[in-house]
Amino acid sequence: MLVQFAEVLLGFAVTLIAYHHLGYPLALRLIARRRRAARATPPIVSTVSDLPSITLIVPAHNEASVIVSKLANLGALDYPRDKLTVVLALDGCTDDTPAVVQAALPRLQERLDIRLVEYRINVGKIAVLNAQIAAATTDIVALSDASAAVDADALLRAAAHFADRSIGVVCPGYRLRDAGSEGERAYWDYQTSIKADEAAVAAPMGAHGAFYLFRRDLWTALPSDTINDDFILPMTIVAKGYRAVYDASILATELEQTRSQQEFRRRVRIGAGNLQQVLRLPHLADPRRGALAWVFASGKGLRPFVPLLAVIAAVLTLVLAVVAKGFIFKVLFALGCAMAASVAYALADRDRDVPRIVRWLAYLVEGHTASGLGALRYITGAPLAGWQPPAVNAVNQANEWTYLKPEVTIGKRLFDIVFGLGAALIFALLFIPIALAIKLESAGPIFYRQRRVGRSTPELVETFELIKFRSMYQDAEDRSGAVWATKNDPRITRVGNFLRKSRLDELPQCLNVLRGEMSIIGPRPERPGFFSKLEDAVPFYVERTFGIRPGITGLAQVNLPYDESIDDVRMKCVYDHAYATRLTSFGEWLKTDIGIVVQTFRVMALGKGQ
Repeated sequence: MLVQFAEVLLGFAVTLIAYHHLGYPLALRLIARRRRAARATPPIVSTVSDLPSITLIVPAHNEASVIVSKLANLGALDYPRDKLTVVLALDGCTDDTPAVVQAALPRLQERLDIRLVEYRINVGKIAVLNAQIAAATTDIVALSDASAAVDADALLRAAAHFADRSIGVVCPGYRLRDAGSEGERAYWDYQTSIKADEAAVAAPMGAHGAFYLFRRDLWTALPSDTINDDFILPMTIVAKGYRAVYDASILATELEQTRSQQEFRRRVRIGAGNLQQVLRLPHLADPRRGALAWVFASGKGLRPFVPLLAVIAAVLTLVLAVVAKGFIFKVLFALGCAMAASVAYALADRDRDVPRIVRWLAYLVEGHTASGLGALRYITGAPLAGWQPPAVNAVNQANEWTYLKPEVTIGKRLFDIVFGLGAALIFALLFIPIALAIKLESAGPIFYRQRRVGRSTPELVETFELIKFRSMYQDAEDRSGAVWATKNDPRITRVGNFLRKSRLDELPQCLNVLRGEMSIIGPRPERPGFFSKLEDAVPFYVERTFGIRPGITGLAQVNLPYDESIDDVRMKCVYDHAYATRLTSFGEWLKTDIGIVVQTFRVMALGKGQ
């Protein structure tokens, strides 16, 4: 039985890996070809008065090696002077970048409305972008890296697209002037091809950070810890219902050649960003978004999990090669070892003359290794290389004010990711039958969203929007007000009663867990209205979430029914504090959380929930 389960799991992992690398790109290409034939060309802007005003922001941190070329490129841009503002934002540079810019500025200002903003200390790229975009008063904002050159007519070509009000983002093409390796060039050729196909089918999944443009009035400030701003910013606009176009005829050229070690660090950071963007924009995979959901889920959505799937596949192949009958898994394991040896040989000396397919495979494996490390560093809160202000490791910083040890904090987050993904899989499988049952019994939305109180810190008490399957009649609380649930509560539907008893109504909260707003195990999240009252009525009520995220389940939830009174809350508060005392050592925490998970499954199976 275990061997069969391992075979099924191996097949599932290999299928997803193959689909991501082969099945999805091929299907995307076929669909894109048909849609391109019907796609109209962008409208022509007939007069200067029709052109939108643009603010071009160039953030820079220690770019002395490329800033001269960038300044020359800016001076060559063809766009009406009264319609274009260029902002050079120097963020705490410690090299010669400010001196070079100051020397060139008078000459540039004869041709351009160019402004210099200099930060004396390094505040980080996201802080610079948020401040300068907020200060922009033009129709369009363009962002461009200091290490990228753009075509002279790039702004004119992009402006033509914005004549269509439904377009919120314009993503130009991207190329390397000097690739660091054959693998890097092949990788970026592939990425630009995929992005063009994605745009033809739905929307490009993010922009090339070297250069892209968007409507200023659609911009939303980025969270300060954003990693891949060139994905989060444009895709937030797409999520609002606006179109993004990919115009490969507008080119941004990367001027700086990356070294292998620098490239690996960059890919680690991108890998961390890939996981972050999936957790922050999961609604892009909402099936109601049609082709956009398919493109996101198959490409950017699946990419952060490929390293984990590869590890699972390798381990299961080894296990099955040892325990399974027959030669198939032994042959597969031998092939895997041969492939790994070839990749290691190519990476050990990058100047070796090896077949091109091996060189590409080595670059792919190295990329997924970097991506996996990046995802792990993001989950654990470890610092990432890149342009960011000096900061204390988030995990260590958190543990300065909470009693949780670093190994417990890291272990608990990994536990959340693993079980959160498992819950997400169950959620995906059960979504359609549960959604149909909810809709057939009563009118109203499938999901119930409500503001809840999260983790507390010395500075603030966090809040978030909790997601559950709806278990009450629509607008039930509008009629009766916010009150605790009771036995035989008339507000609860028959389907809702089953969902509550089985705890299936909690499944959508896996999204809150993956976003980092909740934990699998923790105190129950309360509504802000109740929270303020309970804070006065129950001793040490706030302290129960001090440094701990609220949970889908917990020690109190598996031992007690839903709250019906203040006394019930007092009893649960005792359990919550008892749980907190078990988080002071890794072993005690792990044993406790596994025990609670087992009890939760027992509650679900026996229907003991209220």
